Amino acid sequence: MKFMKLGSKPDSFKTDSNNVRYVAAELATDIIVNVGDVKFYLHKFPLLSKSARLQKLVTEETNDEVHILEMPGGPAAFEICAKFCYGMTVTLNAYNVVAARCAAEYLEMHETVEKGNLIYKIEVFLSSSIFCSWKDSIIVLQTTKSLIPWCEELKVVSRCIDSIASKASIDTSRVEWSYTYNRKKLPSENRTDPQWNGVVTKPPSVPKDWWVEDLSELELEFYKRVIVTIRNKGKTQGDVIGEALKAYALRRLPGFSKGVIQGGDTVKNRSLVETIIWLLPKEKSSVSCSFLLKLLKVATQLDCGENGKRELIKRIGLKLDEASVSDLLIPAPAGEAIMYDVDAVQSILQEFVMQEQNSIDSDLNDEVLEIRSPRFISDTSKLIVVKLVDGYLAEIARDHHLPFSKFLNLAEMVSSFSRPSHDGLYRAIDMFLKEHPGMSKSDRKRICKLMDCKKLSVDACAHAVQNERLPLRVVVQVLFFEQVRAAAPPSGGATPDLPGNLRALIPRENGGSHGSSRSTTTNTEEDWDSVPTTEELRALKGELATLRLGGRNKNVEDDANSVERAAVSKVKGILKSKKLFSKLFSSKGTRDENSSSDTSDSPAGSSANPEESKSTPSRSRRRSVS
Repeated sequence: MKFMKLGSKPDSFKTDSNNVRYVAAELATDIIVNVGDVKFYLHKFPLLSKSARLQKLVTEETNDEVHILEMPGGPAAFEICAKFCYGMTVTLNAYNVVAARCAAEYLEMHETVEKGNLIYKIEVFLSSSIFCSWKDSIIVLQTTKSLIPWCEELKVVSRCIDSIASKASIDTSRVEWSYTYNRKKLPSENRTDPQWNGVVTKPPSVPKDWWVEDLSELELEFYKRVIVTIRNKGKTQGDVIGEALKAYALRRLPGFSKGVIQGGDTVKNRSLVETIIWLLPKEKSSVSCSFLLKLLKVATQLDCGENGKRELIKRIGLKLDEASVSDLLIPAPAGEAIMYDVDAVQSILQEFVMQEQNSIDSDLNDEVLEIRSPRFISDTSKLIVVKLVDGYLAEIARDHHLPFSKFLNLAEMVSSFSRPSHDGLYRAIDMFLKEHPGMSKSDRKRICKLMDCKKLSVDACAHAVQNERLPLRVVVQVLFFEQVRAAAPPSGGATPDLPGNLRALIPRENGGSHGSSRSTTTNTEEDWDSVPTTEELRALKGELATLRLGGRNKNVEDDANSVERAAVSKVKGILKSKKLFSKLFSSKGTRDENSSSDTSDSPAGSSANPEESKSTPSRSRRRSVS
């Protein structure tokens, strides 16, 4: 720490009591100066020779007692000025120089009163020592807080800020002073940067973000002004400023690392979060998505302004492929029944999806946010986000109070994105069905419609065929594709769609099946959407397992057709007890469409297809599974 000694005489100031200070000298004191609640017994000549204000005060008073009620820096600062007037030794440093400078200004200790006066000497010390020192400049800036009106007028604050910002913007090779650094280096500095070519070179002695910890000690208003000045100089990269904001948040917000503020002044914390959001650099890569999501969590907790939260949502949407499921678990605002803020995540996802449709730049604040984002989303990013959403859905599905509409809307937003596997979506749907057993059949149908059974893994299929929460139509599809996969050759290939006959058994989503739309009744549709029992699942699986679906001899078309017809017959037989096909057996194909309405009231129906007639005895002899 820099310091300056003034005067050469020994310090002869004494204390008579807590509120009395006097100069021990042979000559009796002839003036009393009251500064606050402290009395100073001094001599007129040394004081009046250097202070124009004291000269005026003495002439205005009828007695020898002067009252100074607004002395900047209080009694301690006045004593420094008084000792200087006596020529006594006084030491100035970063902790007391600002108070002494303001007190000297108040006492009008200018060069016009006497050459080499206190104001001149302090200004020399500030310019030649304090503002040249990194840590002294920070200390001085902190001490100006209680003297703001004076320090602003004397430009002490602005000079401190410019000194600090200039040093933070300097090339790291020129940093020769001490600084505090207990953090990990940036990726580009610790050889974890993907662009590092492996050549061993001498590592830089000073990291790019060497200054961020020291600045974290500043009060918010000073910190904001310093960061703005650093940014305006244009010599510091955005990622370094981003690291500085992150370090400040961790230092000043208790619990920020976990995304939950623990204690402290709510008003101050809210102001701090809003200021950090405002200070975020323009560059998209300047801060991590995890940091942005933590900011959004605490902004929600502290009820920050909507503008700030919208900015965060837009930024997060551009970097959503960098997030994790835990990052997205934003607690819902106070007073809401649900656990997580699903609406915020939906808004984030909307920003991600909109990248291909709109240019983000026009929607952002031109002065603060000029984020250059790609107009198109890569397939890799889409796949990452789809997996992220699946995992998020599985987590929020555990909430008993989560409305079905919120779950469905979020899942539908990424339904157009291609994904090789639907296992994650199946887990999310299954969890939602488990935690919401009172769902209607129509809602179960809508939620399961999101899932493609052909894209379920073997393990997921094995779980699905025993899942009593799934609608019957889903179980049938899963069983069929499971058997197709088992019968497929090792070389593999695309999983085929349901055969025409079996597909005809499952009503279309618009209410009709192939060639039998008028014969499919409401009761049949409800049966398809009903939940099967354990016995029904076991019997259905056993029957389909006996079929040789997807015949091994692909060259014999008749064998494949017979297998397909057998599959249809077996499924019909298994489900006969539920009367699912009582309206379907009488019609098959467009040639029988007109006759279907005449036989729709028949419990068993008459089949015009010989193959189906042959299978009737088999169905009548099978044990009922209903």
